[in-house]
Amino acid sequence: MTILAIILLVLFGILLIILEFLVVPGITVAGVGGLILLFISVYISFDVYGSYVGQLVTVGEIIVVLFILFFAFRTKTWQKLSLKAEIKGKTNTHDENLFQVGDTGKSITRLAPMGKVEVRDTIIEGKSTGTFIDQNKDIEVVKVLRNKLIVKLKTK
Repeated sequence: MTILAIILLVLFGILLIILEFLVVPGITVAGVGGLILLFISVYISFDVYGSYVGQLVTVGEIIVVLFILFFAFRTKTWQKLSLKAEIKGKTNTHDENLFQVGDTGKSITRLAPMGKVEVRDTIIEGKSTGTFIDQNKDIEVVKVLRNKLIVKLKTK
């Protein structure tokens, strides 16, 4: 019964480690559980069968795990599982001289605190100075950044 228990612990431990590397990368329950099962199998083999069998089980586990890892790296398993798509994005920037502090315009969307504003017939991202600004409100430019304007509600 104990030989069968040791073999099952080793198999389930190795299976959990394989799952850890191939399915759920990172340090998760599968990897930790697999290591615990492998340590328990080594402990049982040392405790029940003595030093010789315990060392054989330990060396066998190490060889099998290293072989599996080598095989996984060798067969480009990681490339099959990795994301190959490129993210192509851009930030809408503008000429910093186009807008000036004190320019006025309207909020196109609600600024909570970010949204779209229209200043000098150009729609650009705006950020309020802290208060929410509703749609279609008059705004005033407080600061000009490369990719957005810092604005406040225009006081009359």
